[in-house]
Amino acid sequence: MKLANLPRTAAFVRTALFTALSLACLTPAWADQAAASPDQRANQLLKRMSLEDMHHMVQSYNDMMSLKQQPGGIGAAGYVPALPKLGIPALQENDAGIGVHNYPVDQGAGKQPAHVRGEAGNATPLPSTLGIAATFNPQVAYEGGRMIAGEARHQGINVLLAGGINLTREPRDGRTFEYLGEDPLLAARIDGGEIRGIQSQHVISTLKHYALNDQETNRLTVSSNIDERVMRESDLLAFELAIEDGHPGSVMCGYNKVNGEWDCSSKHLLQEILKGDWKYPGWVMTDWGADHGVMDAMAGTDQVSGIDAGTGFSLGQTSSSFGAPLLLAIQKGDIPRSRLEDMTHRILRSMYAAGLFEHPPATKPLDVEADATVALHAAEEAIVLLKNDHDQLPLHEEIKTVAVIGAHADAGVLSGGGSAQVWPIGGPAIPAVKGPDWQWKVFDPSSPVKALKQLLPNAKIAYDDGSDPVRAAALAKSSDVAIVFATQWTCEGVDQADLALPDKQDGLIETVAAANSHSVVVLENGGPVKMPWLSKVGAVVEAWYPGARGGEAIAGVLTGKVNPSGRLPVTFPQDEQQLPRRQITQEQQVDYNIDGAAVGYKWFDKNNLQPLFPFGFGLSYSRFDYSNLQVSAQGDRVTVSFKVSNAGQREGMDTPQVYVSLPGDSGEAPRRLAGFQKLALQPGQSRTVTVTIDPRLLATFDVPGHQWKVAAGSYPIRVGHSSRDFELNGAATVAAATMAP
Repeated sequence: MKLANLPRTAAFVRTALFTALSLACLTPAWADQAAASPDQRANQLLKRMSLEDMHHMVQSYNDMMSLKQQPGGIGAAGYVPALPKLGIPALQENDAGIGVHNYPVDQGAGKQPAHVRGEAGNATPLPSTLGIAATFNPQVAYEGGRMIAGEARHQGINVLLAGGINLTREPRDGRTFEYLGEDPLLAARIDGGEIRGIQSQHVISTLKHYALNDQETNRLTVSSNIDERVMRESDLLAFELAIEDGHPGSVMCGYNKVNGEWDCSSKHLLQEILKGDWKYPGWVMTDWGADHGVMDAMAGTDQVSGIDAGTGFSLGQTSSSFGAPLLLAIQKGDIPRSRLEDMTHRILRSMYAAGLFEHPPATKPLDVEADATVALHAAEEAIVLLKNDHDQLPLHEEIKTVAVIGAHADAGVLSGGGSAQVWPIGGPAIPAVKGPDWQWKVFDPSSPVKALKQLLPNAKIAYDDGSDPVRAAALAKSSDVAIVFATQWTCEGVDQADLALPDKQDGLIETVAAANSHSVVVLENGGPVKMPWLSKVGAVVEAWYPGARGGEAIAGVLTGKVNPSGRLPVTFPQDEQQLPRRQITQEQQVDYNIDGAAVGYKWFDKNNLQPLFPFGFGLSYSRFDYSNLQVSAQGDRVTVSFKVSNAGQREGMDTPQVYVSLPGDSGEAPRRLAGFQKLALQPGQSRTVTVTIDPRLLATFDVPGHQWKVAAGSYPIRVGHSSRDFELNGAATVAAATMAP
């Protein structure tokens, strides 16, 4: 019986057989190389590879449709078959921003989807990536990445298409929930933590989507137009810092164009900046179907992803730019053989660096409870308390009746759609609803109502689905407190038309609030939303898409079991009129020079706009004070230290934030986030926080000089609770300096 003819349910057996073949070919000489560097080992293996072997490594196949899996494939997004004669394991590449994605196969109207990897492909979803950014805690990101990679390895996967870091220039972007907010430093520190966590488990992580892949509208054709200086100081700075922190094995180039040139065809982005200025040693893979010709290789692309083997997947392609055209170009001398050697070397060195040769995936059951605990802790730190008038929260023990309204809160919590979608352990809380194309709307099975009943055993908790506002208002009026759950579903491939909650939920909230002055709103959403009802409710809790234990995390915050500590990684505007672009353009050109490097809170500060909620904002059930500011500077190295004290009555976590202003008008906006640290404090406890500012956050990018340039002068320093709330003020006298890009 041929391996290719094994039934689909035997995919893991096929993987094990191919892994065994690969390992059997390892000779004792390989063991002697363990002390060599990844680059040295890659060079040694490269000497044994033929042209055909190297060509084999630079193409991955779309394996996400079960009927067309190749021998050795397991139904992952991308698949590079093993080369057993050389001991090179297969690359099994899979989407995994917040958990291991399992690709749904539509079975027709009214039917729930089947999945490429069957039930074995169910996984544990973390909160949305934007929620992870809201923790302001790189350690939470690290533990989440570690958990995801562990589940991936147990499903036979060794490359994760994670690490989304595109800045939130467009809050209506359908993938805002997959990214890490609007500030390059925050995004890089959180992404670096996740990548390090993933790669600690001998799984390669990507960093994506390089670069300026900031909206889904016309995403396959649109050009993001931006000047060099502001690109370096914003979007590219996030990538640069994340690469230094996380050392991802691969960078994924995006679908869009930058200044009229495709991401994956841009010599400037790939060869000159990524591999030249930043000395990035890993490999560049395309997004699925994002290659545009064989000369992408000379621009810096190393691997074409998602070649369609007849699945009909809409983003794949039936032929590869790096297939026969690449071999022909090498024969003709248009592409030197040395370039193919470099492409292969980069892939192999990342495989060695992450330990793919010595630590192959081993399929086994997941530790569901342990993984869910990781998701729970992440969700607890991600939740942001936005409003709490008259200390309405936490809910008091003497409350007798609670009305819970809307959003299937009796069953579960919402998740985002697209390639970041995770099919949860045990399946969705309610039947999944088909979205556009291949997206599904899924509720994770973690019921806020059930969790509240456990934490408030003496209260009567009644649920109403919110479909009839009059009925919901009647329930609210007869209750001590009313909690309205509101949702905004977002997904890859589709942008939001505006920032409003859909399905008339604003009206539902206003009706309930009119019936009960003790009303709380809990938001499960992909990004910023408008709140026309804000003044009429007592409390607002931002829960994002909270993941596998989201219901428990929300209930913990509502009842005070958990002291909220999340902070906003994005600015919440009053409305769309405050945004740089009032509407998402339907044209093929987006002008990002309107906001330039003043992304998010910097735009609001620069234009003196009052947001609904500022970047970095978040309330607590405790109170934290700052004192004893000390600022020191040696050349362009600035260190800021200060004391943080818990002046409240509850244990809690605080995230003091350090902002710096550049002298004169040299900066893109009045302030930049220059440092932050999350810390836990008991009531009355104090700790000293020390932050060293990266010199690039004191600099502007000098395009003619091709360098970072720090001007001599006095740099105002502010320490506070958000980008608009400061307690301490100081300054650093900095010497002039330049740095290589």
